[in-house]
Amino acid sequence: MRDIQLPIDGTALDLPDARLRYFKNFFNTSDSVHFYNTLLEDTPWQQDPITIFGKTYVQPRLTALYAYNSNPYSYAGITMNPHKMTPTLTKIYDRVRKESPVEFTSVLLNLYRNGKDSNGWHADNEKELGQSPVIASISFGAERFFHLKHRNIKEARLKILLHSGSLLLMEGNTQERWLHQIPKTAKPLAPRINLTFRKII
Repeated sequence: MRDIQLPIDGTALDLPDARLRYFKNFFNTSDSVHFYNTLLEDTPWQQDPITIFGKTYVQPRLTALYAYNSNPYSYAGITMNPHKMTPTLTKIYDRVRKESPVEFTSVLLNLYRNGKDSNGWHADNEKELGQSPVIASISFGAERFFHLKHRNIKEARLKILLHSGSLLLMEGNTQERWLHQIPKTAKPLAPRINLTFRKII
């Protein structure tokens, strides 16, 4: 799997059947530290059982769902009911919406406590997200590698190092044609908080 040096200014990366835009310094260091500490302390984190290929496991990360409406979100046997959007999350979203082609309704927070926490191969393609969903991914805290692979083109595989304060926009047919993951690592890592904004229909 090859490392990709994404343009850091939001220029689209040329990939088959996908559109990725990366903003490395979307939030400055001071704001990133502030948002990380606030979300870590104030979020009612939960750890749900997850069902993959018929087997149930404890999800290897903590999560929380927030929304501007009451629409639930379901994936891998989990149904999450959202908390009301907070002032902190609204501040973050007000920045994100300036770069997004859609209006998001919800945000899923993931807390990766260390290198053992992970998120396996998947696509954000649940029916609640509609066709060709746009996903905006914000990272605060430790840097983690983000892996992608095409569903049909075997050699189309890459990994991206996501920096604290960065925004990754996944658009077009990315969720239909590609899978992505945050893999485990044996390296000692500090926690990372990931926010994925999405529009739940």
